[in-house]
Amino acid sequence: MSIPNEALQKLALEIESQAQSAQREINIVKTAVAAKQRDIRMLELTSSEVKSLDKDTKVYQGVGKMFVFSPKSDVEKRLSSDTSELKSDISNLNKKLHYLETTQKNSRQHIDKIMQSGGRS
Repeated sequence: MSIPNEALQKLALEIESQAQSAQREINIVKTAVAAKQRDIRMLELTSSEVKSLDKDTKVYQGVGKMFVFSPKSDVEKRLSSDTSELKSDISNLNKKLHYLETTQKNSRQHIDKIMQSGGRS
C-alpha cells in the first residue's frame, strides 16, 4: 500500500514547518540564555563590589529614575535573590531548549524517513 503523492507532500511540508519553527525557537531561547548569563555576571560583579565595602556603608539603589540610599545588607539580599531568580530562569530555558532540539531532531528524522521510503508503507 502506498501513500498518495499529495498527502505525502502535505505531510512533509507540515513536518518541515515544524522543524523550522523549532529552529527559530531554539535561536530565541539561546539568545535569552546568553542575556540572562550576562546579567548574572553583572550581578555577581556588583555583589563582589558591594561586599568589599564597610558594613555600615549605605549605597545607592536605583528606583525608577531616582536613586535612594539603602543599607548594604538590603542591596546584598536583592542582588542574591535576583541572581538566584536568573539561575532558575536559565534552568527552565535549558529544559525548553532540550525539548525544542529534540523536536527538531525528530522532525528531521521523520522527513528523512519519508524521503527514503518514497511513499511506500
